[in-house]
Amino acid sequence: MSLYSLSYDLRNTRHYPKLTEELETNFGAVRVLGSVWYFRRYSTTSIELCEHFRNFIDHDDGLIVSEISDWASVGVSVPMPE
Repeated sequence: MSLYSLSYDLRNTRHYPKLTEELETNFGAVRVLGSVWYFRRYSTTSIELCEHFRNFIDHDDGLIVSEISDWASVGVSVPMPE
């Protein structure tokens, strides 16, 4: 199972309950910073995940999905997703 990071920049309207709900409910994601989420997934790629999540943002927003192989943090005290 791979660990992924999703980061977004919501440029005009900054309230996206459907994106938050998708991350929390269907992906078991945890918010580690304001617009940065971590979650674990089997059998997928960053490209496939990015294509999935683009359905939850507007056309002018920014989105990055990355597979994480090594990381460190400061000032983040949330549990990592199972």
